[in-house]
Amino acid sequence: MKLAGFASWCAALAIFAICPHAKSEEKVMRLASLEWAPYVGANLPQFGLSSAIIASAAKKFGTQVRVEYFPWKRAMQVGGRDEKFSGYFPAYYTKERAQECNFSQPIGVSRIGLAYHKSKPLQFSSVEDLAAQPKNTIGVVFGYSNGAEFDALVKQDRLKTEASASDDLNVRKLLIGRVQAVVVDELVLRYLLKTDPKLNAYAEQIVFHPHALANLNLYVCFQMNAQGLEMKNAFDRVLQEINISKIQEEYFVKLPQIMQNK
Repeated sequence: MKLAGFASWCAALAIFAICPHAKSEEKVMRLASLEWAPYVGANLPQFGLSSAIIASAAKKFGTQVRVEYFPWKRAMQVGGRDEKFSGYFPAYYTKERAQECNFSQPIGVSRIGLAYHKSKPLQFSSVEDLAAQPKNTIGVVFGYSNGAEFDALVKQDRLKTEASASDDLNVRKLLIGRVQAVVVDELVLRYLLKTDPKLNAYAEQIVFHPHALANLNLYVCFQMNAQGLEMKNAFDRVLQEINISKIQEEYFVKLPQIMQNK
């Protein structure tokens, strides 16, 4: 799959329905999301790991899932406020977001860390260590939460960051030396280096630091209203019946071969 470039991220991506032919009498849970492989994507198997988990749960309470793709900040705005939507995903928990939406039970876990260029090793064992290296600029993505400690230091202006519209743009910045490290999900980085032709050739030069910044649960963020709460409660009840670990294992067993054929 060719990932969306900067121009595509500046406009809402094409609508894709997980259930494009849902019957009119069936309930539909309309969610906003982003292109974030391997978790979410219109061209991914089952439209991404997170989408597969959500669809499996929603099916159990007679609801079809429809997803529309946007840049992340726009996805949060549309999914969180537009009355045509039930919410957005996959979201990290933050206190600020908890005031604006009803968080579901976790639908997975994202391991967040720092990637750096092999020729310029990054030494740190805590986020505080990063703050003690003011010469380093760290690439982040607009609107992403990167763990409570990291985000707190950014707000205190103790970390120098540069924001981009997507993870692939950040990795490109890393390769040309514009930033010294990038915050990225480990599976996202692996996917990018495997599938993006412009990055694949440099895969051996990018290292994911073994010290994770955070292991963050992923959630559906349902709207903060009566309908959103009702949908969240129904979703949570059936999510308990879903073996998320099994879905993840099966997904990633199949994914390498699928990526190899792209």
